[in-house]
Parts: sequence; structure tokens; C-alpha cells
Amino acid sequence: MTTPTKPSDLRATLRGGLPDRYLTPDDIAEMFEVPLETVYQWRRKRTGPPGFRIGKYVRYDPADVRAYVTRCKSADQEAA
Repeated sequence: MTTPTKPSDLRATLRGGLPDRYLTPDDIAEMFEVPLETVYQWRRKRTGPPGFRIGKYVRYDPADVRAYVTRCKSADQEAA
């Protein structure tokens, strides 16, 4: 049985090891410290980390989220 993940643990996910589960939209909102509605807007506009559906639920692969952050950081450094 796993213990619930704290918001600080979610942000640490991007710096350290990947969790052993798919992330929820709530996890993404906590990780990036944005409102949940922002996560849904990113999905609608296809501008945020790529998610996928499992039935009626949206989930995010931690590896895809990490790759998204890496791309954002690279684009920001190139723009500077």
C-alpha cells in the first residue's frame, strides 16, 4: 500500500525519480501550482503536458510531463 503523495513530493518528481503511477489533472495543478482549470485549458488548447484518456478519466505519464518541462526549459533558454 502506498501513502498519499504530498504537493511538495509532486514537484520533486520532476527533479528526481518518477512516481510509480500515472498523474491526475489535480496532481498536475499541484505540481505546477496553477488552478485546475488551467490544466484543463492546456489540454483543450494542446499546449500543456500531453495527457490521455482511460475511460472518462484523464491521466498523465510522468515521463511525458518531464519531457514537457524539458522542452519548455529549452525553449525558454533559446528565447533568452
